[in-house]
Amino acid sequence: MSEESRFFGFLKDRIGLDVASVGEAIIERAVRQRLTICRSADSESYWQLLQTSADEQQALIEAVIVPETWFFRYPESFVTLGKLAMARIGELASARPLRILSLPCSTGEEPYSIAMALFDAGLASHQFKVNAIDVSPLSIQRARLAVYGKNSFRGSEIGYRDRYFTPLNDGYQLEDRVRERVDFQTGNLLDPQLLFAQSAYDFLFCRNLMIYFDVETQRQVLTVLKRMTREDGVLFIGPAEGSLLSRLGMRSIGIAQSFAFVRQEEIVQEPAPVFVATPFAEVPRPAPRPISEPVARPRPRSFALPPLPGAGQLSVVPGKGADALLAEIARLANEGKSADAQSACERYLQHHEPVASVFYWLGLLSEVAGKAADAQGFYRKALYLQPQHPETLAQLAALLASQGDAAGALRLQQRAARSVNKEGSNR
Repeated sequence: MSEESRFFGFLKDRIGLDVASVGEAIIERAVRQRLTICRSADSESYWQLLQTSADEQQALIEAVIVPETWFFRYPESFVTLGKLAMARIGELASARPLRILSLPCSTGEEPYSIAMALFDAGLASHQFKVNAIDVSPLSIQRARLAVYGKNSFRGSEIGYRDRYFTPLNDGYQLEDRVRERVDFQTGNLLDPQLLFAQSAYDFLFCRNLMIYFDVETQRQVLTVLKRMTREDGVLFIGPAEGSLLSRLGMRSIGIAQSFAFVRQEEIVQEPAPVFVATPFAEVPRPAPRPISEPVARPRPRSFALPPLPGAGQLSVVPGKGADALLAEIARLANEGKSADAQSACERYLQHHEPVASVFYWLGLLSEVAGKAADAQGFYRKALYLQPQHPETLAQLAALLASQGDAAGALRLQQRAARSVNKEGSNR
């Protein structure tokens, strides 16, 4: 096994991570960071440490899985949850409390948002219970502490902070009434011994997880999620995962921006349409760039893992920061220099935090090269980072339509149009 692939294989075996979903550069950067922190002489000595230290294994996993979450992310999902929960309470007639699961729950913003949304909808404490699972013990520890900084409160609608939090010198403390409704547990969804995997939930939140898996693992995960959800239960997912669930036997409940799905026992196979590109009035489909040479796969690197550069050395091109490098990626792709554009994208991911536009360009380069599966993976990663990225929505919609997924394409087109309409309204 090569020096590169053994680290990729480790993450695949432990948490089901597909290297193609995040890019080799992000994993290599995480390994390089851990190697430097552990003061290992080289990748071989770090690999030996990784084999013998459970703590370091967990540290590497947490270095790769950087939590990006905040309260009431995708707010329409929580509005929808409140309405569905009230209806379900009426059906149960006090026979039992509602059971809700959040995984991966990261540092707790999502499960606590669920509890606050249910209180806001009119439910009493005894009428529901939220379980929350994450693979990271550090994230679970922070979630239980329930003290949050300003980065956890985003958007203009943060009235819930006054209702449910107490200001502290270093952040905001969540009130006990909400904390008591959430039980946290460290666990892996793919672990057959997972305690909660034998439960049946009324509502299950599993967002932005399946985009990191290959097709086989996605099917395995959905099988587990179905087993954990009641026959009449509702599964909330991430914005980029709708077409995945549609192909795997789930259907949308039809509420815009809720990203909520239920079981569909019979999968209706629609005939593949003849796709005629009809651009939106507001969001035209970005045409593939005139790339004259084939997109080259990144050349195998020695993976010698040099020490991390200092903060002032992160730019690959002297004098150029992240914005300048993004502009260079666009210029190279537009000039048809596919290999150079691909290489620039990889360099960006090695030295800067990932952004949607880089994965959009990687998707576009892959699509023009005829690698549709790779392109979809990159587009979904872009939508995870920026759910309303208009170019990605349009490009992925056209790609899905050309493959016969008319329903998935329509959903993305509608999202793109809503995004532009909202932006215009704000202006």
